[in-house]
Amino acid sequence: MSGHSKWATIKHQKGAKDKVRAKVFAKVLRQVEVAAREGGGDLNANASLRTMYQKARDASVPVDTIERAIKRGTGEMDGVRYESVNYEGYAPMGVAIYVETLTDNRNRTGADVRAIFSKNGGSSAEPGAVAWQFERKAVIIIPKQGPSGPKSGERSPALDEDDVMMIGLDAGMEDLEDQGDTWQLTAPPTDLGRLRDALEAAGVKVTSAELTMVPTSTIALESEADARKVLRVVDALEDHDDVQAVYANFDIPDNVLQLVEAGA
Repeated sequence: MSGHSKWATIKHQKGAKDKVRAKVFAKVLRQVEVAAREGGGDLNANASLRTMYQKARDASVPVDTIERAIKRGTGEMDGVRYESVNYEGYAPMGVAIYVETLTDNRNRTGADVRAIFSKNGGSSAEPGAVAWQFERKAVIIIPKQGPSGPKSGERSPALDEDDVMMIGLDAGMEDLEDQGDTWQLTAPPTDLGRLRDALEAAGVKVTSAELTMVPTSTIALESEADARKVLRVVDALEDHDDVQAVYANFDIPDNVLQLVEAGA
């Protein structure tokens, strides 16, 4: 698991505050709107919308709120029209960063993103400069616990590698990583729903399931100071309302990440 993914997980676990929750709601609902606008409001016919709908439900967004977002996307209700614009750049230490946004004003968003890079020790880059260092993948995180029993509701012993392999390989899984308390499953983007369905059918709880950009190689950040410099850029970008996702190719060793987390 890349250091960025681990850091994002830590922030997510600590982010149960109302302000953070509201920001997550706003971002995922914007994704729902765009998916509905581009592919229609039928969940069965629009795979992208189905993925975004599930992402919204995973974030505990109320169903009626999601349905209103779909209607705004299809034009049944008035709403702002968003477009997808991606940006690329570098953080300190040469770390490549790929930023996905949904915006109603690309000039404003572009200026803001460039300013964030500059103010935090990074630099913006031309389109294509860093995108080649990432691959689009489906990534699913599951806890290392077995499925619930059909009657008792008690958890069976922890899922081992063979358990996950048996479920995943038949549903398109390409890679499996041990992350301590969790497993990370990687698959082609088109197999996200199929893999999630297979896991849930086996009684496995899915912590997160999303389409993401996975770096093809990583840059190790061996000191707390270097890690903080890079995370300062990433956190500032992720805090922008128009930014939907930030991907970076750094890796922070666990001992360094613990120091960063302790002082966060």
